[in-house]
Amino acid sequence: MEVTESLLIGDYKIIQDTEKYRFTSDSVLLARFLSAKRGERVADFCSGSGVVGLHFFAENRGISEVVLFEMQRDLAEMSARTVALNGLGEKFHVENVPLQEIPAKYTEYFSLILCNPPYERDGFESAGKERAVCKKELSLSLEETVCAAKRCLKFGGRFALIHRADRTAEVLFALKKEGLEPKKLQFVAGKAGAKPYAALICACKGGKPGLDVLPTAVNRKPNAEGRRS
Repeated sequence: MEVTESLLIGDYKIIQDTEKYRFTSDSVLLARFLSAKRGERVADFCSGSGVVGLHFFAENRGISEVVLFEMQRDLAEMSARTVALNGLGEKFHVENVPLQEIPAKYTEYFSLILCNPPYERDGFESAGKERAVCKKELSLSLEETVCAAKRCLKFGGRFALIHRADRTAEVLFALKKEGLEPKKLQFVAGKAGAKPYAALICACKGGKPGLDVLPTAVNRKPNAEGRRS
């Protein structure tokens, strides 16, 4: 069932489906991980309901454009209705396409890409195909996500994502392999002193080596179901 809820930022609202994926605190952490630069062209990869792109836009000024990329038609159409509901049609665009098939017009187009990707490897999923695609690398691998980011980023552009803490080494390797230099890393734990469950990572296309490791962030309401909505 679809519901319209407040984003809790100004008058912005978001449409979600209670039977699919509602946005989680991880999406908010990602949206707040970086600040926008003036004139920024932003992409939200694996956008789901569009919450990361919308939240980032609501929190920052000077953004020229936000493009939401979502492969599942129902979620893409729902995010398009959210864009219309908020009167953001001049700033936002929705692309219902797999990351592996992003149109050539977006090659080296963005200065910032945000991504809350499927983060689990293949495995049993009893909650339905739509939820499984959001959570597990069934239709999109980590390597494919990174390759898409590399192709769509301008030189010097930033790619920020949130992933499982226990896959941090794998993520860093994939980024460096494609020329996206990790520049910022912050682990996320459910409480102070607890083992991190997630990692926020920002890489720069063509950046120089040098990683800034931030203090662990405490997110007291970690998501138990998955990542995207």
